[in-house]
Amino acid sequence: MTTATGPLTNRPAQEPYRVGFLLIENFTLIALATAVEPLRVANQLAGTELYSWKLLTATGDFARASDGITMVPDASIDEAHSFDLVMVVAGIDVTRSFSRKEVSWLKQMARRHVLLGAVCTGPYVLASAGLLDGHACSAHWECLEAMQEGFPRVQTNNRLFTVERERMTCTGGTVPMHMMLSFLARRHGQELSNAIAHMFVCDRVREESEQQPMPMHPRLARAQPKLAEAAQLMEANIEEPIELQELATLAGISRRQLERLFLKHMGCTPSRYYLRVRLNRARRLLKQTSCSIVEIASMCGFVSATHFSRCYRKIMGRAPKYDRLDGLTQGNSETVIDTMASLPSSSSQALKRARTEPTYGTFECTDSG
Repeated sequence: MTTATGPLTNRPAQEPYRVGFLLIENFTLIALATAVEPLRVANQLAGTELYSWKLLTATGDFARASDGITMVPDASIDEAHSFDLVMVVAGIDVTRSFSRKEVSWLKQMARRHVLLGAVCTGPYVLASAGLLDGHACSAHWECLEAMQEGFPRVQTNNRLFTVERERMTCTGGTVPMHMMLSFLARRHGQELSNAIAHMFVCDRVREESEQQPMPMHPRLARAQPKLAEAAQLMEANIEEPIELQELATLAGISRRQLERLFLKHMGCTPSRYYLRVRLNRARRLLKQTSCSIVEIASMCGFVSATHFSRCYRKIMGRAPKYDRLDGLTQGNSETVIDTMASLPSSSSQALKRARTEPTYGTFECTDSG
């Protein structure tokens, strides 16, 4: 990638850099928006068409986002296209949302040496096409286990985003904006990237090397760094859990201090929190991979499948086989439960599709009205 010199408004007329966004069924709308908008504002600030983009689907039909909103694509992948960059935009239930046709088309783009990118769970699609083998890769934490188990040749990491050779991948939420700001800085210089961030009222552009936050509230992690460090050690040592005394030593505190921190801020003992970390990973593996329950028990540090099932049922409220069945049903049932009857169709459909997600039903909410 080259860096422009001189003011952008004085650059000679040239063909815009062409970007295609391949929308996978159930893609996440925020990931698409935060990837596209920096390109729009780059054109606006430069006063010229630096970038053009198209929304693509496999057939040219409407694309449905994870929130039930449908998008009208510009074209299908069957049409003749000439892109400089293709971004895969995916979302929930990614392991079953894409088709062989989309995989074949991405391989075709790779053979043409098109720069390939993916946001949110989109890296799973690129990995399925074999296009991330030997590459470092970032992806949303919810699909990392599925990628690690399914694609051992992909060098997955926990960074916010990764730009390496002809691949660029990132996590979800607003992170695509930060990856695209970095991309634009490489191509045009930091001044334009900063100006775009200012338009978005973004007071800090996040760096590629930053780690994506795992499921502990970021504010709590900042306020209690020792607690966050202990939690990260737990996340990194699931297959072979470490003893609490060793955990405390590695975090630089006493075991008693460790226990006080967890009881005060997490409402449970370190052992109970560690157990839930391991079971949450098991839940993701049950729903996103074809690994057997015996294999998953071993991957999550349990001495036997029986012990695993007993702990899972006690903490998660159901046997692991039922979460495995939920994953296999693909959330395609057309039966809407009675409590959903009064909801708008888009929200009820979105909730039905979300039943296969590992985080489905993990919080108990009370009616504040």
